[in-house]
Amino acid sequence: MRGQLIISDAVVFKFTNVVCGSYNQSWFVFHNYRLRAVSRNKVLLNINGTVLHPANNISIHVRIFKKANGYKPWLVDIYVDGCQYILKRNQPVLNIVYGLFKQFSNINHSCPYVGPQIIKDFYLRPELLRLPMPTGDYLLALQWYFDKKLQFDTNISFTFVEDLMKSK
Repeated sequence: MRGQLIISDAVVFKFTNVVCGSYNQSWFVFHNYRLRAVSRNKVLLNINGTVLHPANNISIHVRIFKKANGYKPWLVDIYVDGCQYILKRNQPVLNIVYGLFKQFSNINHSCPYVGPQIIKDFYLRPELLRLPMPTGDYLLALQWYFDKKLQFDTNISFTFVEDLMKSK
């Protein structure tokens, strides 16, 4: 169809970096975390870790930063009860993030969490974003607390470029 604006054709939405770290190797261990570029605008994220003991009291500190002479806080800085969230889905910002990756992960059940926690071949799809964002580089920083003790971090960087001049 000529002349029809298709937003997903005009958007670059891809991962640029991932850094994870465990503060307590006796409770959570990362086996690997990596990005794999499969095309110019499609990068797959894979994270594989194991919760070594049942986790029933999980809190997540969710922050989004935007790059501007270093990463600066941008719109989101919330604490979420992870176990309650899975049951009620009552955090709009987290609903967007969870909606992007849930089909690529086994992190989709209620507490307790124990054993392998996997995100496999996850890639960003602009049609699922449901939120206008300015063009830029971003960092999604997640700090995971079990029983109110910091256990591990997952820091995921991505770029979002909306160029309507490229659309058909």
